Amino acid sequence: MNLANKITVARMLLIPLFLVLLLHVPAPAGPLWALVLYILASSTDKLDGWVARKYNLVTTFGKFLDPLADKLLVLSALICLTWYGRCSPYISILVLMRELVVTSFRIVAMGNGLELAADGWGKAKTFVQNVAVYLTLLGMVWPGAVLLWASAVLTLYSGYRYLSNNWQCIGHNW
Repeated sequence: MNLANKITVARMLLIPLFLVLLLHVPAPAGPLWALVLYILASSTDKLDGWVARKYNLVTTFGKFLDPLADKLLVLSALICLTWYGRCSPYISILVLMRELVVTSFRIVAMGNGLELAADGWGKAKTFVQNVAVYLTLLGMVWPGAVLLWASAVLTLYSGYRYLSNNWQCIGHNW
């Protein structure tokens, strides 16, 4: 396993620790340390991609695992925030559905020998989701809620764009 993939796996291994801190360590320490860990984990997304490109370490495994790690991190946070009443369950369910559909779509395309990268809207969605989680974990519930709903709109729009721009890539097996 190369360095870029190790960074991605490390991001995934931080998720259980994030969950323990957020769900089992009392406030204010638990949510604060969970936020620090979330920021650390989410920032490794840029790092692993940079390392993979700079040192020519791009792999099929990494192309699949990196977006999966991002989705698992964000969904873990949204589900916890929903549990605490700080995120609407509609947002969590919408994000989960979008990610399952897009990931399934990517897997079918990969089976047809195609790689479908995220576009700017997908990256914007992830950025807004992360900032919303940061603010909500900081206790800034109102700005966090506004950004969570904005991320829901971006989730719908980016999912629509992703599917409509790449529909032909999954073949004509319908």
